Amino acid sequence: MEATNPTMANPSLLLESIFILFFLPPCLSCPEYQKQALLQFKSSILAINSSLHTLDSWNSSSSCCQWDNVTCTSPSNSTSTSTSRVVIALHLSNLFAQLYPEFSERMPSILLAPLFFIRSLMVLDISDNSIYGQIPALGFGNLSNLVHLDISQNKFNGSIPPQLFQLRHLRYLDLSHNSLHGSLSPKFDRWNPLFNAETKLNTLRLESNLLTGEIPSWLFNFKGLKTLHLGGNNLTWNNRVKIVPKCMLSELSLTSCSLEGEIPEWISTQKTVNFLDLSKNELQGSFPQWLAEIKVESMILSDNKLSGEVPTAFPQYIEILALGGNKFSGALPLNLTKLRNLQRLELQDNYISGELPNFLFHISHLQVLILRNNSLQGLIPKTISNLKYLQILDLSSNNLTGEIPIGFVNLAGMIEAPHLTSISNDVILVFHELISSNIMVNVLIVNWKKSKQGLPSHNIDMYFLLDLSNNQLSGEIPASLGGLKALKMLNLSYNKLSGKIPASLSDLQNLESLDLSHNKLSGSLPTTLSKLQQLTTFDVSNNQLIGRIPVGGQMDTMADPNYYANNSGLCGMQIRVPCPEDQSPAPKPQDYDNKEPWFLWEGMGIGYPVGFLLTIGIIFLAGYFNPSPPSNNHHRRPHHSIRQRV
Repeated sequence: MEATNPTMANPSLLLESIFILFFLPPCLSCPEYQKQALLQFKSSILAINSSLHTLDSWNSSSSCCQWDNVTCTSPSNSTSTSTSRVVIALHLSNLFAQLYPEFSERMPSILLAPLFFIRSLMVLDISDNSIYGQIPALGFGNLSNLVHLDISQNKFNGSIPPQLFQLRHLRYLDLSHNSLHGSLSPKFDRWNPLFNAETKLNTLRLESNLLTGEIPSWLFNFKGLKTLHLGGNNLTWNNRVKIVPKCMLSELSLTSCSLEGEIPEWISTQKTVNFLDLSKNELQGSFPQWLAEIKVESMILSDNKLSGEVPTAFPQYIEILALGGNKFSGALPLNLTKLRNLQRLELQDNYISGELPNFLFHISHLQVLILRNNSLQGLIPKTISNLKYLQILDLSSNNLTGEIPIGFVNLAGMIEAPHLTSISNDVILVFHELISSNIMVNVLIVNWKKSKQGLPSHNIDMYFLLDLSNNQLSGEIPASLGGLKALKMLNLSYNKLSGKIPASLSDLQNLESLDLSHNKLSGSLPTTLSKLQQLTTFDVSNNQLIGRIPVGGQMDTMADPNYYANNSGLCGMQIRVPCPEDQSPAPKPQDYDNKEPWFLWEGMGIGYPVGFLLTIGIIFLAGYFNPSPPSNNHHRRPHHSIRQRV
């Protein structure tokens, strides 16, 4: 006997199931006024440009709790008598990416007005939308439940409204990367007691704006403040103002804040600063001893005027140490080997001298080593092969001599990208995001494709660079370099390298830039260079190369004559110089010698009979060759008879 479905057999039970499905609390809809506010926000945007599809799920036939980018309270938080779930989060970041740049210039801040009716909002993210105009002070002031507010990466102008600091539940405030201007004091002074008493601010990001004036002391009075970013403004620091912070910062960025004098000693009160960025200022003096006693993971002091011997003491657990662009001198200290967690070491653009010490290459987790533009000399130690995690090495613009060590073949970090292979399961990815606020470590400046460029921290794990240019290196280019298959840039220019270019460089399938210019390289270019499908920059000028420039693939696009200049015999379509084998061969002199007698004698032997017969034929056809009949009169007429007849 076939079993029956009880639901289908009982219509009333079916209706009850439908009621449970659509009307029980787990599917409570959002309040109608919140739904209409969001639809009005969408309508205002579509009125400017109807091509936006990011908010297609926002429609009147469904609950706004089911829409994309909208989060409501969970059903478990609704009371038994509640008829709705309220909107608590709007994730509206980068809404207009598909329309950029045509639409982004037409997003005035007044379009945000409908969102300010949703007073249950706890999280509002409208970052990266190119919104322009002043920050709606009263509108944001109505959102008294806000905990997280991110309006970064827009075009907001005007001053920062003090009302934002009245939001007593606010913990995260990001106003960075806008065009905000004005001073943080004195208009904020009257709010100072209120800030201290009620604000629970944990993160404050104001970097990359147009703020002016002095950095006010009240910023350091938020007891719960952990992250403070003020860099990239026109702010100044008053050394006469004594700072006694009430907060314990874990992130502090004062880059480009016109800091002068010595490194501010009040920073010593911050015992655990995971991220400290004081770069691009006018700081002077030596590296203070107390700075080595702070627990710091990333210390960025580059581009200042710090001087003295290279520091010998650093925070023990430091991972990123950037001291480039200062006036440090002397040799590299042995104490660097104690930094067992060090992943990134930048000491470029200083006055560091001496030889590259062997101990430097025993910092086992080093991934980035930048020693560019110093006065280092001597050989590159063979122990460089110990750095199995190394991905970026820049030793350019020094006085290094000798040959390039074949030990480069053991640099496992340059052989294959960690995220593309499982060859080394213990390889550590470079530059993980430091903590939950997604800070960006200062960009790494490298000589990339003929110019200095910055590599953003969140993308550095995608780059593999080897730069030994502008030294006194000699000998041949070791074929082992062809094993560093993860390399994106290889620069060996301005050295004294000789011999042929190894064909193994054609194995660098990820290579985007190859510069071998200004050396003493000879021979021809390997034809297999056409295998480099990612190549966009190729320079072999000022060498002694000969032969055809390879064709095919990206080599066909390497057509700048400057990249091949001052060689002894290069040819090819890239420089519009034909190769000898491409030209039509000229007759050989001996051919003329052999053929001349034939033309003179055999030609004469054939030509005379043929010419005679042709002449006879022409005369015959013209009627001039008609023989007269034989005459019976053997005597000729006298001449006078002829004259009489005429």
